[in-house]
Amino acid sequence: MKIYADNAATTKMSENAINAMLPYMREVFGNPSSLYEIGQKAKEALEDSRRRAAAVLNCDAKEIYFTSGGSEADNQAIISAARIGEKKGKKHIISTTFEHHAVLHTLKKLEKEGFEIELLDVHSSGVVTAEQVGKAIREDTALVTIMYANNEIGTVQPIREIGEVCREKNVLFHTDAVQAIGHVPVDVKNDNIDMLSLSAHKFHGPRGVGILYAKKGIILTNIIEGGAQERGKRAGTENLAGIEGMVTALEDATKDIQGYANKLIPLRDKLIAGLEEIPYSELNGDRAKRVPGTVNFCFEGIEGESLLLLLDDKGISASSGSACTSGSLDPSHVLLAIGRPHEVAHGSLRLSISEDITEEEIEYLIKSVKEVVDYLRNMSPFWRDLVNGKRPHVFKA
Repeated sequence: MKIYADNAATTKMSENAINAMLPYMREVFGNPSSLYEIGQKAKEALEDSRRRAAAVLNCDAKEIYFTSGGSEADNQAIISAARIGEKKGKKHIISTTFEHHAVLHTLKKLEKEGFEIELLDVHSSGVVTAEQVGKAIREDTALVTIMYANNEIGTVQPIREIGEVCREKNVLFHTDAVQAIGHVPVDVKNDNIDMLSLSAHKFHGPRGVGILYAKKGIILTNIIEGGAQERGKRAGTENLAGIEGMVTALEDATKDIQGYANKLIPLRDKLIAGLEEIPYSELNGDRAKRVPGTVNFCFEGIEGESLLLLLDDKGISASSGSACTSGSLDPSHVLLAIGRPHEVAHGSLRLSISEDITEEEIEYLIKSVKEVVDYLRNMSPFWRDLVNGKRPHVFKA
């Protein structure tokens, strides 16, 4: 049996998205900046896609900027807000300890430029509260940037409430919604969001294309120079085929969020219940405040890389954390942020399932993880020390 359970890393492109792209590779292949007919047809398609994306997010088409993905959108949103704040003498930025590295590394860069970065604690639940944000905001706060849903443990933040606090205090609010789009309802107006980032390949669209939503009145700082595309804010000939595929996938992913959740949540909860039967294991993050398809566990006495390789032998594609850091031997910063000690954080497993998974496949996932964890523990000196009482257990049996 082959099971792809790493949809938080990337998703398989949908047939609808692929079919939407083909005409813009074969027939309407012109440059949207060109004045001749084939270029103008491309321009019309580009602006139609912008309107369609805006309809999904509940914003104006002029507030949509096409990017190469979520990382670029994060960078541009944060740097833009920082420059706006800097002009007003505001150089304090609020975020959390478990953001994606596209956010954290950008903040680190700004810190070197003299900005003060305050990272809020997300506690063991993996959730930050609006009250925390409100208490952290100061007169010199330029930006609050908090992810909608965490990419490793899947916990969903109270974005609407956080956005409301930011509105009350007149502070710009950005959210990295890369892991939220298609999984939970997102409405930039109702959620009080000023800027939002998303990436197509997380919801069955193509890689290398994304969106930055920026509310009217926000002056964006260019991070790519060289042309007048995207109203002068993002140079480079637009990836029209990719944009068409992305917007088609975006519409498909958001047309029945509740139906998607109703199908997936029972299967996700079955997976959680099955993995909780493994002694000395724990679910990471809040049980209920999470996207429908992401489950992340820590297991005592094992190492994540070995777990992944043995699961791969059983036909299961999974991960031990963010795809962007899977080559690192360091434990996940997300798991450390929620209080997991290093030795436990090393033994983590993320399973992110999609809407096409079956109950039979869930049962196979549970069975396979149990077998692999048992196998690895039986050959682990560290596990023997735990069993013999030479080391204390972190989790309860």
